[in-house]
Amino acid sequence: MKEKKEEAVCVTGANGFIGSWLVKTLLEEGYTRIHASVYPASDSSHLLNLPAACGLPPHDINITIFEADLLDAVAVARAIEDCHGVFHVASPCTLEDPTDPQAELVLPAVQGTLNVLQAALRFGVRRVVLTSSISAMVPNPSWPPNKPFDESSWTDLDYCKARQKWYPVSKTLGEKAAWDFAEKHGLDVVAIHPATCLGPLLQPSTLNASCAVLLNLLHGSDDTQEYHWLGAVHVQDVAKAQLLLFETPAASGRYLCTNGTFQFSHFADTVSKLYPQFPLHRFSEETQPGLKECKDAAKRLIDLGMVFKPVEDAVRDAVESLKAKGFLKQEMYPSN
Repeated sequence: MKEKKEEAVCVTGANGFIGSWLVKTLLEEGYTRIHASVYPASDSSHLLNLPAACGLPPHDINITIFEADLLDAVAVARAIEDCHGVFHVASPCTLEDPTDPQAELVLPAVQGTLNVLQAALRFGVRRVVLTSSISAMVPNPSWPPNKPFDESSWTDLDYCKARQKWYPVSKTLGEKAAWDFAEKHGLDVVAIHPATCLGPLLQPSTLNASCAVLLNLLHGSDDTQEYHWLGAVHVQDVAKAQLLLFETPAASGRYLCTNGTFQFSHFADTVSKLYPQFPLHRFSEETQPGLKECKDAAKRLIDLGMVFKPVEDAVRDAVESLKAKGFLKQEMYPSN
């Protein structure tokens, strides 16, 4: 077991796809006091089983579940009190189009982030690691063609609003609010921007949006992901990168987290080679016009020592988990 780190840290959205892996990674890296903030009445039972899954003695671990709606500043503060670090992962993301995007996505992303940061400032938190998204970087139609995307890219809000793409709007406004708050109050904030995040699902029964992209592809979807794709990354790498950014004093600003940038059509070809029994659509043209493929797109993280798992591993691990969870039905793939 790694050296014990007894100062408490808070993870918001702790029972989600990324949040669950972050809690697991924190445990594996010696963190013994974790404040797990979850949406009220959501299932967080699997989090309490993680110490045993990691082979850790339960009496050494203190995972405390805090039910907190991001818009409830008092509940958020209760979860963050006594913590010296905060990993803000929670942000609403719906697989279906929202009926009220402002209430369902934008307000929780913006005001929820501000509630987290205000509590962090109040309780003297050392650093907040904000889980943003590539959705705060793309779509950006004005990005120069054939120039590799980097952390200087911001999502075009007008483009998204005109097309009713509200998740990128929510993530972009939430991150911009965070930077404004951090600059005004001198709070140490670092942001990570995961690409399409794949791997085993630790959460009991919910399907996250990124794994849904893979699932739909396996079912034959011809959605090109247009401007909403840059690449893919293993969820374990996202969790490791979040911790790396928390523990690296010199880390600052935005960090793209992806094992390269590449066309979605290239990803579909990779998946098809791994799982030829599935009816994957074959894309004959560029799915992201002008997107420059770049193996070291996450150079800022790589320079801090980050080593990424192969995309093929992320796909395999995700597919096996989707099978085990019943999202990929038995009759859709051979039993041998």
